[in-house]
Order: sequence, then C-alpha cells, then structure tokens
Amino acid sequence: MTIAKGDRLPEATFRVLGPEGIATLTTGDIFAGKKVVLFAVPGAFTPTCHLKHIPGFIDNAAAFKKKGIDTVACVAVNDPFVLGAWEDASGGKGKVLFLSDGNAEFTKKIGMDFDGSGIGLGTRSKRYAMLVDNGVVKVLNVEDSPGVAVESTAEQMLKSL
Repeated sequence: MTIAKGDRLPEATFRVLGPEGIATLTTGDIFAGKKVVLFAVPGAFTPTCHLKHIPGFIDNAAAFKKKGIDTVACVAVNDPFVLGAWEDASGGKGKVLFLSDGNAEFTKKIGMDFDGSGIGLGTRSKRYAMLVDNGVVKVLNVEDSPGVAVESTAEQMLKSL
C-alpha cells in the first residue's frame, strides 16, 4: 500500500544522532498534535538531494514556522551517523530534523521504497514531501524520478499551505 492524502502515518521508529549518541523517536513523538512538513530523499549527500532538494527546506525553515508548521523533517534510508554528518555539512542543524530510517522500516510501511541495488544503492526512498497534521497526511507530492526535485520542493510545499 502506498500512503495517500487522508491516510494516517503508521507507527515506526526513527534514529537521530544527538550529543549523547543515537536516540530514537517514534511517529507519535514527531507527529502527534503537530503540523509537520516531512520530506524524503533517496540518499544524503547525493547530488540532487544535497544540492537541489534540502537547501530549499533549510532556507525556508522560518517561512514554514510563520505558516504554522511545528517541524520540518527529512527522512532518508541512511544510518544516523551519515545523517548527522549531513546535518552539519548542509547547515540544517536547528532548522530541519534529520530522521534516519536506516532499515527502511517507515519507508516500506508507507510504500515509498524502491530498489536501487542495480546501481549499488540497495533499498532507497522515493523523493516526496508531505504535510502531516496530527499524524494524518494532508498534502502529498511525490516525484516520478528519484533524480528530480520539482514537485517535492520546499517552494511547492509552501504554496500548498
């Protein structure tokens, strides 16, 4: 099943790298009672993700807050150490919550996984952005190709709010 507008997010656990090491956050921790813009990338540091997708969310973090968004979060099928390094390198610390879905648990549950093993990437996430209100998907923009960031950009999400 692929997640759709109006669906409730499934329970899943994410990993985050903090000052005291790896911590866990559940979908309840992140989404319950909050408005969250969640976007997914096929992989941290990949050209489209690093150069074209995440910068818009970092640059527009204040604009999202002004529109009532509690959290802007990025999920990737990478380990928490990679996402911690990406958080530092991208300048996203304090602006975007970096969520590791290293085993693709969440990504598979919402039907947004794809097989990138043909080019050595293993299981990855499709590129998308969604507005989630108290755990329910209100807006969902999914890219047709993982190498493109057009429909799932921060600018497109801001237009949807």
